[in-house]
Amino acid sequence: MDQPLAGKTIAILVANGFEETEMTEPQRALLKTGATLKVISPEQGLVNGWHGKAWGHYFPVDQQVVEVLAADFDMLILPGGERSVAKLAGNAHVRRIIGGFMDGGKPVAAIDDGVSLIAVAQKIKGRTVSASPAVREALEAAGAVWSDEPLTIDKALLTADGLDTLPTFVDQLVKAFSEAAQVKKAA
Repeated sequence: MDQPLAGKTIAILVANGFEETEMTEPQRALLKTGATLKVISPEQGLVNGWHGKAWGHYFPVDQQVVEVLAADFDMLILPGGERSVAKLAGNAHVRRIIGGFMDGGKPVAAIDDGVSLIAVAQKIKGRTVSASPAVREALEAAGAVWSDEPLTIDKALLTADGLDTLPTFVDQLVKAFSEAAQVKKAA
């Protein structure tokens, strides 16, 4: 079985209220590639997903954001979820971590309103993105270039507009992360 991400550690950054399938679908696909996935959060112990129109499942938090550096990980996933994004946006450690990934040119995949976290970290200016129409104005105000495509790749940044795009997002995320790992291995 091909495991192009064996030995790579991927952070999934969430807070209570994250869109559950936007975390679990990429997580499931990436586990098949041999990657190690870590849930990082400002929450302690467990983090609660949002599924449909109600609270979803609880997931264990592997590390709190206060104890994490971008250097600890090879890649980052930012699921959406209005409640989660609102909590994460106000956290200085979240901004520091996202900034570290973006400044280091490390692969980042964000979907739905999770894309707005890159703007909160002040790392979106000049980047072409797809995201939930609900955050378009804020992204453009932060200097992002809006794409009407459901999915956009701008260097090491993969963004998608929401749940309808989730299967394509997961496929592209696995492909992009695997390619980035191969490039790093060859360097």
